[in-house]
Amino acid sequence: MSKTHPDFRALSAAERATQLESLGEKPFRARQIEDWLWKKGARSFDAMSSLSKDLRSQLQEQFSFPSLQVDVKQESKDDTIKVRFRTADDYFIEGVLIPTPHRLTACVSSQVGCSLTCAFCATGKMERKRNLRFDEIFDQVVMLNELSVQHFKKPLTNIVFMGMGEPLLNYSNVLKAIDYISSPNGLGMSPRRITVSTAGIAKMIRQLGEDKVRFNLAVSLHAANDKKRNEIMPINESNNLEALVESLDFYFAQTKNRISFEYILFKNFNDTEQDAKDLVKLCRRVPAKVNLIEYNTVKDVPFTKTEDSKAELFSDMLYKQNVTATIRHSRGKDIDAACGQLANK
Repeated sequence: MSKTHPDFRALSAAERATQLESLGEKPFRARQIEDWLWKKGARSFDAMSSLSKDLRSQLQEQFSFPSLQVDVKQESKDDTIKVRFRTADDYFIEGVLIPTPHRLTACVSSQVGCSLTCAFCATGKMERKRNLRFDEIFDQVVMLNELSVQHFKKPLTNIVFMGMGEPLLNYSNVLKAIDYISSPNGLGMSPRRITVSTAGIAKMIRQLGEDKVRFNLAVSLHAANDKKRNEIMPINESNNLEALVESLDFYFAQTKNRISFEYILFKNFNDTEQDAKDLVKLCRRVPAKVNLIEYNTVKDVPFTKTEDSKAELFSDMLYKQNVTATIRHSRGKDIDAACGQLANK
């Protein structure tokens, strides 16, 4: 990436229009380029085929256009596709395309690595190198959508920010990317089909409420008492369950968006009757549904998956207390594409 040439996508639309005017271009050209960038997801000047070669050449001389490239693509036996993307400065991140009978979901990353060190997660063992820029997040969605159309003949239906990194520690880039993904002047996807998952940064959850966001929020809970949660999620020590509940209540009051609790079941750790009671108690305080997730093995991690029969019992205990709970079976395990497995392998 050139250090001397400004990043074209980092400019505002007004700044791009001014630059084009200085090149002697008519105002309609700026609108054309905005469409290429955000509606068509062009990742280079060359892709903007309706521009003259001369203009494309001028833009290339004056601006940089860093974008993601596909480095490795893997296909699972269950049709899940994992993509390792290379950034313009030679970092790697991963995204996943998850097909189910009624949905085509893109799971995207928000950081290179992660700083949260959750005990059960492969990404948490990696060092956080940097936040992803908004356009790098946007590129993942565009490229996974292209794959979706190519492989399944249909565009994406859903996007989840559940890949590498903690989205709320890259707040402004994540929200800016979602603006372009959901804007009628961008990809036009409904915010209701976008879910941002957080390990529970209370201050930033409150910020989501203040910003009255329209997308869905999922909280990686995994334990409903502080002692157990501290053991597996160090973030809980500075953002305990009480602080989390208060922030979620504020968020709900501001947005009226129902919250999802993501709860990975670990054998003989958080799958007991008492754990279910603790979770019910928490759900009485926060309007939330629960996704019970099977654990996916990560090398050198001491946790194992709860038996299916025990997971069903746990789910039944929640159901009997009027807590909506769904058991989610992981996809793409054979290519390390399942929940908690992303580690650039």
